[in-house]
Amino acid sequence: MCKVRLSGIVPESVCDGPGLRTVLFFQGCCHHCIGCHNPQTWPFDGGEEFTVSDLLRTLPDSPLITGITFSGGDPFYQAEAAALIAKELHNRGKNIWAYTGFKWEELLMESNPSRIKFLLECDVLVDGPFNNKEVKIGLIFRGSLNQRIILVKESFFKKRIILWEPQ
Repeated sequence: MCKVRLSGIVPESVCDGPGLRTVLFFQGCCHHCIGCHNPQTWPFDGGEEFTVSDLLRTLPDSPLITGITFSGGDPFYQAEAAALIAKELHNRGKNIWAYTGFKWEELLMESNPSRIKFLLECDVLVDGPFNNKEVKIGLIFRGSLNQRIILVKESFFKKRIILWEPQ
């Protein structure tokens, strides 16, 4: 039985990706970015633990929710559970965005099977650590200029990073 530890769930958000989304804040992060908006998510023993199946049962299943955002902390520290959750939510017709302090290249180079599996369940990845020296007011769906909003499947297919652009 796979478990996941979350700091919190926001049932409805318009700040963490396009459309109306549910946001899962994963517990645990080693990046410790200066100026992080969620430092309470850093300890790996904080938050609340759920079985993946219990979590999936509790998530809202409204047709108004177009997607789910995996944030944190960093969901890639719980990649096995994140992949299972993302796969089921894809099956429900939701698009998946994930935020990580890892860079795209790091995730691919380390070749961690769980992290790659989760990455392949993502539609969009916002990568890279938050950098408070690169904050610019008005950035859409990212905190600092160094972070990229990557179309995952297109980037895998073309073997180069393809960036998401607002419609």
